[in-house]
Amino acid sequence: MVLAALLIVALILAGIAYSLHSARGISARFPNMGELIDVGGFRMNSIHLPATAEADLAPLVFIHGASGNLLDQMHAFAPAFEGRAEMLFVDRPGHGYSERGGRANDRPDGQADAIAKLMEKRGMAQAIIVGHSFGGAIAASFALHHPEKTTGLILLAPATHPWPGGIDWYYRLTALPYVGWLFAHTLAVPIGLRRIDSGTRSVFSPNPRPADYIDKTAPHLVLRPLAFRNNAVDVANLHAYVTEVAPQYAEITAPTIIISGDSDDIVLADIHSRSLARDIAGSELLWIGNLGHKPDYVVTDVVVAAVEKLSGRPIDLDKIIRRAEARLIVQPKDVR
Repeated sequence: MVLAALLIVALILAGIAYSLHSARGISARFPNMGELIDVGGFRMNSIHLPATAEADLAPLVFIHGASGNLLDQMHAFAPAFEGRAEMLFVDRPGHGYSERGGRANDRPDGQADAIAKLMEKRGMAQAIIVGHSFGGAIAASFALHHPEKTTGLILLAPATHPWPGGIDWYYRLTALPYVGWLFAHTLAVPIGLRRIDSGTRSVFSPNPRPADYIDKTAPHLVLRPLAFRNNAVDVANLHAYVTEVAPQYAEITAPTIIISGDSDDIVLADIHSRSLARDIAGSELLWIGNLGHKPDYVVTDVVVAAVEKLSGRPIDLDKIIRRAEARLIVQPKDVR
């Protein structure tokens, strides 16, 4: 028994050592490109691209989804809006290179408050808030709690309402006290490294994942033990949070555009997006055929048009959607 116990302890210590070594390697491979700013007891990381003299659109704040970081939205949208808008790309609390802060940041409303403070630090009085997936819940909370800072909302494949079923086992396990810490510091890295390729492809499915997506967006960052646990806590808390908050969405007054696809296997668009369009008076749902969970990359042109419309430009969104759908019908299954 003693030898067995010693062996188990040795394996655990070896797993922790491997995970910490791998985390350092991941950070070295994907170093921080942003700036850490104190927002009241902890620091948030962001990349701020100021407006230019040619800017013709409202300022934009981008909120990434679960398992992501600011690079995900930056590589989708910085080239598309370059020179046209002031942009703020945010590492949510506890993700990327942002510190977690207090327990308030275990909930989307706490993270929305942190982003509002970051906007103030960056000198942004108002912006169109763009949230993808889990970031959609934060963006909706932002509009509820900070309407004076919300020029408009663009919600991309958002997760905003209670859904049937549960979450993946590793989120539930990692969110647990003690056991979750141990899993995040031992098995999460080796398991996650084997799933990076297939996992990112499944997020894009049925659409092709860009060939350079992993190298540019650093999904490995979420495998670092602290980030992995923060991500799991976020996901584990989401169902209870949206159950509580969804009845309040009717109070949102910001002009809102929701962009979702009929082939999203990650978030149930029929539940989240259609319900959100019902709840927010005057909102517009752009429903796109053969689109999966990544409208930010797959139909970037539709998102750009939505921003243009919320910025006051006359835009025929139906025409742009038809063009996008025609493109998706003939696209290849994969880009390697």
